[in-house]
Amino acid sequence: MAACLQAEKRTQLNKSGLRNLRKDGRLPGNVFGNKLDNKMIHISTIEFQKWLSQGASGSIELQIEGASAISVLLEDLQRDPRTRELLHVDFQQLQADEIVRTKIPVKFNGTPAGARFGGVVQVQNAFIEVEALPAHLPQALEYDISGMMIGDSVLVKDVPLASEITIVSGLNECLASVVKP
Repeated sequence: MAACLQAEKRTQLNKSGLRNLRKDGRLPGNVFGNKLDNKMIHISTIEFQKWLSQGASGSIELQIEGASAISVLLEDLQRDPRTRELLHVDFQQLQADEIVRTKIPVKFNGTPAGARFGGVVQVQNAFIEVEALPAHLPQALEYDISGMMIGDSVLVKDVPLASEITIVSGLNECLASVVKP
């Protein structure tokens, strides 16, 4: 199920206006899409941080004041390099008939058999970049690592995907491996 965030329209603001918006607990952002008008918005920083802490995957339903809800994907997130405070967010509006490129998180389940011999799971990449219609995009992919021994690796090509999804990541890209500590 997609997360739902309340958004409000905003006007073009200068630096001090954006700073004041952030002080009020609002995160400025943009919504864009192919052949669609860009929308300048602001959302609750706290609600967005909750979504980020829950894994930040899948689509979001944005309820913009005075309009119906729209489905979006997180496209870009800007943070202050020193404080790591959220500064700005960009969303890509989803269209049901348009293929979207995005990264889907991979969740590794189980304890590898190699752990009995001192093996440790090392995750190199927890995302797979794919292209598909929005209706075919899963929130996350799951992969069982309980059969892995020391020296085994999981590659992108090992993760089962629906036939409607096209893999953009390299097929031989390593996602995780079991190694000696």
